Parts: sequence; C-alpha cells; structure tokens
Amino acid sequence: MKLQDKFKKVREAKSAILATNFYNYETLKGVLTAAKITGSPIILQLTQSSIDYMTMPVALSMARAAIKEYNVEAWIHLDHGGSIDLAKSCLDAGFDSVMIDASEEPIGKNIEITKQVVKYAQSYNASVEAELGYIAKLGQDKAKLGFTEPADAKRFVDETGVNALAISIGSAHGFYTREPKLDMERLSAIREITDVALVLHGSSGIPHDQLQEAVNRGIAKINLATEIKNMFMMSLKEILSNNDEIDLRKVFPKATDRVIALVKEKLEVVKNSTVAI
Repeated sequence: MKLQDKFKKVREAKSAILATNFYNYETLKGVLTAAKITGSPIILQLTQSSIDYMTMPVALSMARAAIKEYNVEAWIHLDHGGSIDLAKSCLDAGFDSVMIDASEEPIGKNIEITKQVVKYAQSYNASVEAELGYIAKLGQDKAKLGFTEPADAKRFVDETGVNALAISIGSAHGFYTREPKLDMERLSAIREITDVALVLHGSSGIPHDQLQEAVNRGIAKINLATEIKNMFMMSLKEILSNNDEIDLRKVFPKATDRVIALVKEKLEVVKNSTVAI
C-alpha cells in the first residue's frame, strides 16, 4: 500500500503512524524489531546527514532488506529535505515518500517550492510532506513562536496538493528544557478544514497523554528521532564505562535492546490513543 493511501485510512480511523529516524544498522534493527513485536506499521526516516553518512545506496538497500527480513509494513521517507534536488534524488532512488522543508521561507515561496516536489513525485506515485509554521530545529530558539494558522494550512494544502503537513502547535526538535504544552484547539481547527495527514515533529520528550490526545484530535504521523539517538549513545557509554570488551557484536546489541524498548513503548502509546475529547 502506498503511504498516502495508508494516511487516508489512518486519518479516517483517528489513529497515527510512528515515524522513526535510523542512523545505522543497530538503530534500524531496533526500530523494526519493535514494530514486529507490536504488529505496528512504521515509517523509516533518513535525513540528509544520515544519507551522507551511510550513502544513499547503502541506506536504502539496508532498509529495504531489513523491512523484508522483519516482515513489517513500512515505508522509507526523506525527513526534512532541504532542497528540491535532494527530494528528487530520493524519489529517483526509490523512496516511498519525501519531505520538502521550505518552512523558513515566506508562505508564498514555501508553496511554490512544495508544488514543484509534488509535481515531480506524481510520476512515482509517491507521498510528499511539507512543513508550515515555525518548529524549532536543533540550535534554534525554542521560545520563538510561529504557530501554524488554520487558514494558512488550508491555503497551503489546497494550492500544493501535499499528502502530509507538519504543523507548528508547540513542539520542537531536540530536547525540551521544560515540559511542552501542545495547542490542541489549534490542532483541532486545522484538522477540521484540511484533508491531509497532519504531522507532529519533535515528539521526543512530549508526555504520553499529550501525544495520545494529539492523535485523537487529528495527528496522523508522529516523528521520533532525538530519543533514539540519545538512548543508543547513552546506553553505549554506560555499557563501556567499566568494560574492556572490544567485540562490537557483543556490545552493540545491548544498546539496540534499549532502542527496542523505547520504540515499543512509543508504538504502544500511539496504538492506545483513546483519550476522550
């Protein structure tokens, strides 16, 4: 099933798909193992940095082979594509979905750029995600506000034809210095006047009850990245702090097990989104 078709089913069911970034074989294995255990669909995300690190052919081939090996329903997605050329190269390579992120441009320019990617993706029948509003990236000011306006979201969706839209309702990328509070009323308003999959970026650190309510109110895709990196690296540091083991085949699996536990927990939260509204 194409991702955009899955989004339609998810949206109708008021459920969501977890989208997780992976950085190497170990984190890929952790994510897919959790998906298999819980029987959940999953979106595997790659950023420009991860593509540069692993190379496009290796990252894509590894993901495709792992999806087949673990026998899970999964899609490969470009996360935060910063240019039209990158989005096109990922589509040409065989990605199921791409994100074109022109959110820091004025809305008119954002629409213009996004439309070009949507048009190119049509020949592949691939899904396209865009972003509207200010969602602080790593190193950016998390106190700055730039929430997505419902009217702007409707205009953006109508003019671009995107399949998924990341909106700004109070989340941010990276770790939070204080507990975030999502603007649920704004989310409901956007959901009411748009017909695409709404995406929540920056879910790492958002309390489970807020994630569940966000799904109930219309979020169809939840991105998870920072916590995966942090869990893997902090686990390795702990494991190696008083350990002379040099066989990575004995060390890495222990860190992977903790990634499995983390992603499994997040998948259960998404699957059990039954908060009353």
